[in-house]
Amino acid sequence: MNALEELTESFSRLPGIGKKSASRIANHLLKADPHFMKLFSLQIATLQEKIHPCPECGAWTENDPCPICSDPTRETSTICVVEQAQDVTTIEASHEFRGLFHVLGGVISPLDGIGPDKLNIYKLVERAKKFNVSEVILATNPTVEGDTTALYVQHLLQDSLPNVKVTRLASGLPVGGDLEYADRLTLARSFRGRVVF
Repeated sequence: MNALEELTESFSRLPGIGKKSASRIANHLLKADPHFMKLFSLQIATLQEKIHPCPECGAWTENDPCPICSDPTRETSTICVVEQAQDVTTIEASHEFRGLFHVLGGVISPLDGIGPDKLNIYKLVERAKKFNVSEVILATNPTVEGDTTALYVQHLLQDSLPNVKVTRLASGLPVGGDLEYADRLTLARSFRGRVVF
């Protein structure tokens, strides 16, 4: 296997990129400006050194805490709970939510050996108490695992903080879909039409 084939193979391991797309990208890079190539390779090489989870909410950041957690204009009475750090970016793009976020880092999936103890669930209760939160919005994906996780978090919050309203994103997000692929309008409608869980 030559260098081009190895690079194509590496690109094809990325989500959403098949063999043909990977081949097109690799061939494009062969013809790219050398300055761009150096900058691009440096960005990839240093990505994991520069970007890390926020110690407060778990979103991707270069600063501690992240820009959302350190923004004094955010509504601290509401926390939106998401599965993955990239979901924060997706929801922020809708401009419908001005509260805080909490990233779980996955979903409960017993078949994969992932229980509540392997997720960032219990810190949510601490943060809800710290900020005297009045509402927690569960924005997990509408999948079996996402619904199971939302149900677990709902029960945990009701037991620990019975005065906190727990809501779920309304319909509009397709069952089995991911927040990452939802369009802005669908997300906006989901936020406006959320219901008590």
